[in-house]
Amino acid sequence: MKLYGGDLSPYTAKVRMQIYAKGITDISFERPPGFFQGEFNKTSPLGRIPALAIGTTAATGHAGEDVIPESEVIAEYLEECYPTPSMLGSGARQRALVRTISRIGDVYLMNNIFMALPQIPRATRNEAIRDLFVAQMTRGINALEHYLGDGHCAVGDALTLADCNLVPALFLCEHVVPTLDVPNPIPARPRGAAYWQRIQQNPHAARVIAEMQHGLAERRAGRA
Repeated sequence: MKLYGGDLSPYTAKVRMQIYAKGITDISFERPPGFFQGEFNKTSPLGRIPALAIGTTAATGHAGEDVIPESEVIAEYLEECYPTPSMLGSGARQRALVRTISRIGDVYLMNNIFMALPQIPRATRNEAIRDLFVAQMTRGINALEHYLGDGHCAVGDALTLADCNLVPALFLCEHVVPTLDVPNPIPARPRGAAYWQRIQQNPHAARVIAEMQHGLAERRAGRA
């Protein structure tokens, strides 16, 4: 199998963290062919990363690679293919909590930060649009104060998909949100700040953070 993605993509990062934590070794990481030329849709119809190529005969009957798009769908697929260790949580209530925190990281944090990116240049910034997306991000990070526990990870002491979503999301909060002339929201949230400090000690989280830092450095240097 091949995971098409990029170092800075938070949606790719969350899948890579899941792969690392589950000890999966038969998935290679590749740059998406034709992505920067707007031609990746020839490989994956949505044209977005990440995308997981699982073979050459598509379940839809179309010729070419069989490609699964969307990070959440890929995460579910990997959990079904590699059920041990499970990253879904233990028991119905804990699994619901994992899904809730995952949704906050994905929808309220990552998605709204991405939507706000065009507002980084001050010369062309629409502050009303920036403030709209920042308000939604703030709603999400405030909610984390209620849902995050005091264990080593987002839910208890074992890594789950909640951590895979939060690590890249909080990386964006720390490194990208300030470029919108908005303060990094993490330090003002005690539970969120404590979690962010703890989770960076996890080797799988640290690996993904280092990859995202590398991708950010390339972007800033104009090489990505």
